[in-house]
Amino acid sequence: MRSVVQRVKRAEVSVNGQLVGKISAGLLVLLGFRPDDGEKDLNWMVDKLVGLRIFEDEQGKMNRSVLDVGGEILVVSQFTLYGDCRSGKRPSFTSAAPSELANALYERSVEALRSRRIKVETGVFHAEMDVELINDGPVTLLLDSEKKF
Repeated sequence: MRSVVQRVKRAEVSVNGQLVGKISAGLLVLLGFRPDDGEKDLNWMVDKLVGLRIFEDEQGKMNRSVLDVGGEILVVSQFTLYGDCRSGKRPSFTSAAPSELANALYERSVEALRSRRIKVETGVFHAEMDVELINDGPVTLLLDSEKKF
């Protein structure tokens, strides 16, 4: 399981011009899955996202989590996180989970985040989406449950 995490002042996602998810300060999470992702990966990612200390404390140091600051999370499915661009010019997506599995993992991830008492908004799985954000910092991090980076 992989994610691109951006600390944002605000973020929103639209499908066909219709707003489907919107948050104020918090995290925009682009989330992708591989075929052998399971509960271990899901739990690791949710724990990491909830506990990631990337918000400033009173001394201006990144020392507070989204929970600590009462932030929100916008989760957008992103199969292209498993795009392989090492050969040629066109990415290969053979490492991405099939749609049915990815959707199930996406839904379980969202529910697991919500169970932590965080406001969570989402995009629409498998839809063409427009994502708008104001990156705060900017702070952008890459997470991988296999710890490849």
